[in-house]
Amino acid sequence: MKLDAEGFEIEDGVDLHYRVLKELGDCYATLGRHGEAWRCYRQAAELSPEQSAPLVGLGVVALQQGRLDSAASAFDDARRLNPACAEAYSGLAMVCQQRRDFAGAFDFYLQCLQFNSDNLVALLGLFQASCQMGTFGKIIHYLERYLDRHPGDTSVLFCLASLYAREGQLLRAQDALLTVLALDPDKPDAQKLLDDVTYRLRQQPMTA
Repeated sequence: MKLDAEGFEIEDGVDLHYRVLKELGDCYATLGRHGEAWRCYRQAAELSPEQSAPLVGLGVVALQQGRLDSAASAFDDARRLNPACAEAYSGLAMVCQQRRDFAGAFDFYLQCLQFNSDNLVALLGLFQASCQMGTFGKIIHYLERYLDRHPGDTSVLFCLASLYAREGQLLRAQDALLTVLALDPDKPDAQKLLDDVTYRLRQQPMTA
């Protein structure tokens, strides 16, 4: 490792060139300039074949273009190179969703969250897959874990309230929805669900 006079690491030419190419790929992908993004990610992957990030970038570009086989191949290569690459599992999950393989998407999103429990894309994707499959037990656990660290995220809290309501946990749903509306009053879907939950609670028999 080379250090400058102040003790900071000096990047060699290969490392710097790789980082520039990878960041350029990210910028082009964000702008929807898929051809330029693909070329930058490909060059970055050739320059540093031990890095999984350019392969994830290639997968994202292919997914944006609807080339699902190419996307799956790139994400799978990234996963093989780095078995702890959360973004690779999230990408494979999105490919499965596009193919309407919701069980496969569910499993890949779960694997993504095992490596990065704060991955919001994976959390919301898992919620969507759960709704398609009608299974909610595992997603409740991950949403609760996420909200322990991000209590002000009203989108995730609303998802959790919806699941509580589906599972008959009405008091929890009511508390979550009241919190959502306190943080974000302009949320008609939350108010509508709160009205429904409140009505259902009133219909429950009184206990001594």
